[in-house]
Amino acid sequence: MNPFEQSLLAGADRSPALPAFAAELRRSGRDAFASLGLPTSRVEEWRFTSLAPLASLTFVAGDPAARLSADEVEREAGPRAGPRLVFVNGRLRPELSSASALPAGAVVGSLARGLSDHPALVEPHLGRVAPLAGHALAALNSAHLQDGAFVYLPGGVVPPEPIELVFVTVAGAEASAALPRALVVAGPGSECTVVEKYLAMGPGPAFTSAVTELVVGDGARVDHYQVQDQPPSAFHFATVGAEQGRDARLSTHSTALGAAISRSDVRVRLAGEGAEAMLLGLYMTDGRRIVDNHSVVEHAVPRGTSREIFKGILDGESRAVFGGRVRVLEGAMKTDAHQMNSNLLLSRDATVDAMPQLEIYADDVKCGHGGTVGQLDADALFYLRSRGVPLEQARSLLIYAFARDMVDRVRPARLRDRLGRLVAGRLPDGARVLEAA
Repeated sequence: MNPFEQSLLAGADRSPALPAFAAELRRSGRDAFASLGLPTSRVEEWRFTSLAPLASLTFVAGDPAARLSADEVEREAGPRAGPRLVFVNGRLRPELSSASALPAGAVVGSLARGLSDHPALVEPHLGRVAPLAGHALAALNSAHLQDGAFVYLPGGVVPPEPIELVFVTVAGAEASAALPRALVVAGPGSECTVVEKYLAMGPGPAFTSAVTELVVGDGARVDHYQVQDQPPSAFHFATVGAEQGRDARLSTHSTALGAAISRSDVRVRLAGEGAEAMLLGLYMTDGRRIVDNHSVVEHAVPRGTSREIFKGILDGESRAVFGGRVRVLEGAMKTDAHQMNSNLLLSRDATVDAMPQLEIYADDVKCGHGGTVGQLDADALFYLRSRGVPLEQARSLLIYAFARDMVDRVRPARLRDRLGRLVAGRLPDGARVLEAA
């Protein structure tokens, strides 16, 4: 057992008491991680992403009471537009949070409070949508289960503003770990937008392993966003599990802009007829950073529709991995599924590994996948230069145009504007790019 595994498993033994069903999930997570260990390149789904830099590090649980001001949160996460819960090293900080102006019957707050006050709402879903089997980092999260975010909407409830969950990993001089959790349950006919923002602060290395479970009831709609904007000293891993009922609509949108190693695992099950799922992703890498996106979309019943669109921008010696799998189970006729992965390489040393997969066990379906890997269009670059646009600005305009398609798919205006600024801020002439956009 390497130092990473020893330090994180030891921390799991110090978690507080939980209701019986949650304690069982925690025990199962600990056993699963002890058996699986940190994934290596011998594991098929990790063969392009080495976690060797983590194995030699010893992590301690981040201090939930770490010093953090409301001004710092607003500077890093942007102004608050609606309900906002702020979690520091996995625990809710009420003095930095606000959950006002919610419709009657809605519950937005701490998962620890949900376990104690609303166990009947939590128990049917917690740990059942994001499975542990074969997923070591999701198991590690469950082994440390104690708090997180809980969002529950009764049938027909529609909050007027996005619900924002800000997860901050604050590292001290030592390497610090945070394992935040989120459970979102949208009752039949309800609608909501949930925005997760992941930040890391402090001088030491920060390790984040997050798990989000989305339960989308019959006829409900959930728009879910994750924004990872962490420094090069951070390691970020996110698992999203979702299950949809009849005629339910789900969209997920992940944006990865930072961290030395970043990985997103999204697993969506269309369990009700007529369900629709849209999986979107945008990632930018440079230096020797690695970003890894894996997804599994499972069509379990007839007449489901799914779309996946992921775009990446790579510079330096960075690497991106895309593994997308669509599974159409027996009897899931009239399925319509397609996935697309496009990558823009800005240097000769950047690398992309794309692994689209289709598993079809039903007749009368329409499924496909595609992918592109290319460089900046020389003709477009020449056109801009011929109109007097300086080289760096011309390159930045073309790069931003490539990313803009994904930014424009963000529905909340404040978040769309912030993502546009974050993307442009990583370009050599970002300010002028935003003026021209």
